[in-house]
Amino acid sequence: MEERRNAIVDLVNAMGTVAFRQLKEAFPNVSEMTLRTDLKALDAEGRIVRIHGGARSVEQIIGTDGLLSTRSGKNAEAKALIASKALKLVRPNTTVFLDSGSTATSFASAMADEKMLIFTSGLTCAAELARLEHPEVYLIGGKLNRYSMSVNGSQSLDAIQDLAFDQYFMGVTGYSPRTGFACGASEEAGLKRACIERADEVIALMDTSKVGTRSTFSVCGLDQIDIVVSDGGLPREFLQACANNGVEVL
Repeated sequence: MEERRNAIVDLVNAMGTVAFRQLKEAFPNVSEMTLRTDLKALDAEGRIVRIHGGARSVEQIIGTDGLLSTRSGKNAEAKALIASKALKLVRPNTTVFLDSGSTATSFASAMADEKMLIFTSGLTCAAELARLEHPEVYLIGGKLNRYSMSVNGSQSLDAIQDLAFDQYFMGVTGYSPRTGFACGASEEAGLKRACIERADEVIALMDTSKVGTRSTFSVCGLDQIDIVVSDGGLPREFLQACANNGVEVL
């Protein structure tokens, strides 16, 4: 059973979206009832996402490079370095918006206990910030993405419509010269663009692995970024593009 379910996950990840008909063709000796039970179990485990008539890859649904619980353990040292650099940019008595994601969560866990306003779309970020006494922390409303542990959608856009931020710390799914900064979910991209419009300073938090990673929904180009905070291993071509656009790299 486990071998069959692993094979189902591999097929869904390879194709992105799989119709139930295609599953039956791929597993002709397995009954429909068993396949449906497999999909239900795999969805409950967060390994695939059941949709009407089939299944979809988790990566395609959440627009990131994997489940947040999985990503949190990747490049841990790089994320800690990024967090320590980003902390030096934070100023007391200001208003910031902190994006969701594993790097943003690492940043939130290191945030100093100083008086300021912090808005976030990340549930894990809010949980980390809950230990602080002096900041006022606001978790914006919206539709829950249970894979990335974040909220977005029209309610999130409404929640920040009348707000302004001194700094926006943006999580990064990927960057390529063609698409700029991009992610895999339309609603996530829309929230990021709205935060950029409302922020005096836009700071991208990204490790080296994000450069060259393409995603579907474009967020912005380097011309809308003020500072890139990285782990120090960014390729020369990207650093030159930042210099050409007046982007500071830390």
